[in-house]
Amino acid sequence: MNLQEIKKDFPILENRNISYLDSGATTQKPIQVINAIQEFYKKNNANPHRGAYSLSIEATEFYENTRTKIAQFINARHREEIIFSKNATESLNLIAYSYGMTNLKKDDEVVISIMEHHSNLVPWQNVTKVTNSKLKYMYINDSFEIPDEEIKNKITEKTKIVGITHVSNVLGTVNNVKKIIDYAHKKGAIVVVDASQSIPHMKIDVQELNADFLVFSAHKMLAPLGIAVLYGKKQILEKMNPFLMGGDMIEYVYEQETTFAPLPNKFEAGTQNVEGVIGLGSAIDYIENIGYNNIYKIEKELVRYARQELSKLDFLTLYFTPNEENHSSVISFNIEGVHPHDVASILDLEGVCVRSGNHCAQPLMRYLGIDSTCRASFYIYNTKEDVDRLVNALNKAYDMFKNYIKKRN
Repeated sequence: MNLQEIKKDFPILENRNISYLDSGATTQKPIQVINAIQEFYKKNNANPHRGAYSLSIEATEFYENTRTKIAQFINARHREEIIFSKNATESLNLIAYSYGMTNLKKDDEVVISIMEHHSNLVPWQNVTKVTNSKLKYMYINDSFEIPDEEIKNKITEKTKIVGITHVSNVLGTVNNVKKIIDYAHKKGAIVVVDASQSIPHMKIDVQELNADFLVFSAHKMLAPLGIAVLYGKKQILEKMNPFLMGGDMIEYVYEQETTFAPLPNKFEAGTQNVEGVIGLGSAIDYIENIGYNNIYKIEKELVRYARQELSKLDFLTLYFTPNEENHSSVISFNIEGVHPHDVASILDLEGVCVRSGNHCAQPLMRYLGIDSTCRASFYIYNTKEDVDRLVNALNKAYDMFKNYIKKRN
């Protein structure tokens, strides 16, 4: 399957003359995923787990079979270790409040990296304040990577929880989560991995990583919005209290007491986003049909070309590691003296879609001494022509602002 064949699977890219470079925020959806959702609503729509009639039973089978598929996809030991949520943010909040609030005590420590998305940062701020524990940060070096000494200096016997992004949504840095997990476990800590920016691009084996928790949003990996996965080790999940309470997560309800259903239902209160789960199953089929090895080859060549071409623009400040092997599909940049929102607006006039802002990573921005950046994030439907279009649009943007920049300087 070549790039042009892949691109034809995405109706929005066929119907609009754009270079879509914001897959780090959300990926476009292939026709196979769109069709799977339509087919569910046309033929199988019912509320799972709630009916004894055949249509509800079919909906339940679709829903639960996808759970099994996801468990196999990330090599979870038990299908009950797969919990559905509405996004990675909800999954991380569930971990913070259901596990962190119960297990942290005064002077315990939570360690996260400075490059965390707010979703893996703000909940830990709140939980550590409530429990009188402490929040510490691992900082990055000039290569935008976490050095070994930061890992060893920050993760100690006092550390009970480590939160780490697998791939930075701003820098594209691929963190050595296996090394961090192994070291944290030696110190007696559990590790929460945010795989939202990694799982679209690389194979993840939770048993090989030995992650205690791992979360990802489906919409960043070709699936619909509003559905995500929380993986947790069974023995840990079984000891946790539910985060949300209501329908379908109960066993028995009395006037004053309630007992909870076993895993995974305990953490899935209320009617779930069944169409999202169906779409996620189809997206996994699509990814596996292409194969992670092919995805890696496509993206590595594309990102290498983008790094090369963008580095030729001397008016750009680029934020990525010089180590290509530790860099994924995200490239952040600025035209010095021009606000990223202005740059992004001009690029949009040229049909180039990039993100601008702080990317839900304000502490990282502050650490880098900047307020915001533009961000181009690539996926398998992008081509070198998209990179060329980005470069041409940036040249036009610079031409518009260069006199203003010279006056400021």
